[in-house]
Amino acid sequence: MTNVSIAASFWVILIGVLIWVGAAWLCWANWRRSGKRRAVGFLETLRFLLVTLIVATLFRPEFVQHIKRTENPEIVVLMDASASMSTRDIVTTNHATSRADWLAGKKREEFWKPLEKSGKVVPTDFSASSSPSPADGKSPDTAPGTDATNLQPADDGTDVNRAIELAAQQQRNLKAVLLLTDGDWNLGKSPLVAATRLREANIPIFAVTIGRETPVPDLALENVAAPSYGLFGEQIAIPFKIRSHLPREVRTEISLVEANWDEVKKEIVIPPLGEVQDAILWSPHAMGDAILKLKLPVQPDEGVAENNEQEFHINIRDDKLKVLVVDSLPRWEYRFLRNALARDPGVEMHCILFHPEIGMGGGKDYLPAFPGTKEQIAGYDVILLGDVGIGGGELTEKDAELIKGLVEQQSSGLIFLPGRRGRQATFLNSPLADMYPVILDDAKAQGVGLQNESQLVLSTLGRRHLLTRFDSDENLNDELWKLLPGFYWSAGVEKSRPGSEVLAVHSALRNSFGRMPLLATRAAGTGKVLFMGSDSAWRWRRGVEDKFHYRFWSQVVRWMAHQRHLSEKDGIRMSYSPETPHVGDTVFLQGTVLDSAGYPAENETVTGKITSPKNRTERLEFSALEGGWGVFKSSFIAQAGGKYNVQIAAEKNRRNLETEIFVRQPLREKIGQPVNSQVLREIASLTGGASVSYEDLEKIVQKISLLPEPKPIEKRIRLWSSPWWGGLILFLLAIYWTGRKLAGMV
Repeated sequence: MTNVSIAASFWVILIGVLIWVGAAWLCWANWRRSGKRRAVGFLETLRFLLVTLIVATLFRPEFVQHIKRTENPEIVVLMDASASMSTRDIVTTNHATSRADWLAGKKREEFWKPLEKSGKVVPTDFSASSSPSPADGKSPDTAPGTDATNLQPADDGTDVNRAIELAAQQQRNLKAVLLLTDGDWNLGKSPLVAATRLREANIPIFAVTIGRETPVPDLALENVAAPSYGLFGEQIAIPFKIRSHLPREVRTEISLVEANWDEVKKEIVIPPLGEVQDAILWSPHAMGDAILKLKLPVQPDEGVAENNEQEFHINIRDDKLKVLVVDSLPRWEYRFLRNALARDPGVEMHCILFHPEIGMGGGKDYLPAFPGTKEQIAGYDVILLGDVGIGGGELTEKDAELIKGLVEQQSSGLIFLPGRRGRQATFLNSPLADMYPVILDDAKAQGVGLQNESQLVLSTLGRRHLLTRFDSDENLNDELWKLLPGFYWSAGVEKSRPGSEVLAVHSALRNSFGRMPLLATRAAGTGKVLFMGSDSAWRWRRGVEDKFHYRFWSQVVRWMAHQRHLSEKDGIRMSYSPETPHVGDTVFLQGTVLDSAGYPAENETVTGKITSPKNRTERLEFSALEGGWGVFKSSFIAQAGGKYNVQIAAEKNRRNLETEIFVRQPLREKIGQPVNSQVLREIASLTGGASVSYEDLEKIVQKISLLPEPKPIEKRIRLWSSPWWGGLILFLLAIYWTGRKLAGMV
């Protein structure tokens, strides 16, 4: 059945009729005025036809065609088979069962049977991890009036929107959609997008929420941020995050398990319905890949035990770090720091002493001059600048430029350890000015001395930072810092610079910006910078010898050099950021190439390739960074979780390196989470359906069975916006103006 309708308002129709009547009178008058010539009559008739078409366009005419449906009505039953359905929160008479088990029981009962009387039923599982299989466990033709298929998203997770869209696309006479899920969609677009399209087609969605709206009583080990590698002989901090859905405080022990070795345990206190972020310390026992597992004991009232442990690996190496210590006077901090680094088996130390009275210092591990070329300085992982500055027979502007390039492009670390001479003020007019983590007080260039002993007070960040960690227990660590011997002198600091992280402040001095920051870090390019505003850490040795002083500087050196040694081989090394990437992250690669003499390579071409966990290989394009440091950069996007194999090669110097980067797959399907009933209610409301809890499944099935037959399909063709309609008007206008030219009317 086809008819024509118009969609214009009354006033538009009235104006159009007046225009049409006026045009008719004008055309008739022009024809009479011309003596009723035949050519003029033809042209005026054509003009009247054009006006009629234009007026008709204002009326917005449409052809409306009603197509009667001939196929049987179809009802699609979408059933969630994702991992989140493993949550055990369905309470029956005598025990709790999982959402998946409850749904499986209903499927065995074929709960959709009452719907087969009113049409064809299509039960369908949608899942990201299970293999395609008929939803009822039978072949599609075993149940009269039913058809079973399986919709599989391509990635781990649940895409409810895609499942609804595919159901609408695959059925010709869709009457309704019955959606049984916990509402935990974590892939694709919002389900409201598909619901909007079904609303336009007058297809209702009936949603059944499976599960409870409050979290399952549970402790979840949500995240373990272990470093990709560690050095043999050092203590490695492994941060973790635990979330509690228990209404009580939990005192327990978290365990770090390594095969054939004793467990490392740490006592933790988890607040009710809260979270804990902490770290556990681990000392490697051998070099190579260490496979570790962090475990949280299962509580008696927990509903989910599967999320209480995570396995990860750390590559243990025996690298030797090169440290350069530059100072002027052999103050106490310099002497004890030099001794601590010299005794560290993982450190190769060199010293430069610009003594203002007797000249350059000499002896074992001393250098006669500052390494003044890129080739000489490129091998250092960390540089410590004490009470020295620019000029005065000490460092030069060129030296400062070299230090800046080493930190920013070679991922090295820089430590500022000022002294009473106030020489650090000269750096503020050098290339190192922007690298300072703090803003120095110009009025107190030689620092501040007090008669009473002061202490370093850890900030919130400092209490859990690796540099300031003397004990794995955060509270005990804070108490240890309070018991450390204090200091009487400190550098003059105004405030921290934006982007810096303050780890400790002065216990007594403050200004309009707050307490004076004395221990602060800052990122500079690919490297790190540390400011230590007190030169009295050597006093921590009182009564305990090197226990805290040695450990502090050992942790500082290893933390600052960590990024530089992510992956290396003779003459070539590669670092990457982030160190523990997740799926979807852009991973930035930085390769440093040295020539046969150990100098930064010049005019080199670096190529690479990367192989994904799915054995897909792609070429990496490396571009050289300006500055002549032999640095090349590239990047890739981690599309999947797992192990990526990265190979880079420098053709001219015959350097090559192969390494592995582990990309973490985010856990989209979380067990124990509450249902997302809000989005299901919105879907049902938008399409004119209904949303109920799993207890009312039979009621919703009965309601669907009473739905009327789908209305005939209404197909509208909008003439007024059709290009053919506009083309016809333009064609007639061309004939009209050509006729006027031929008739001599123009």
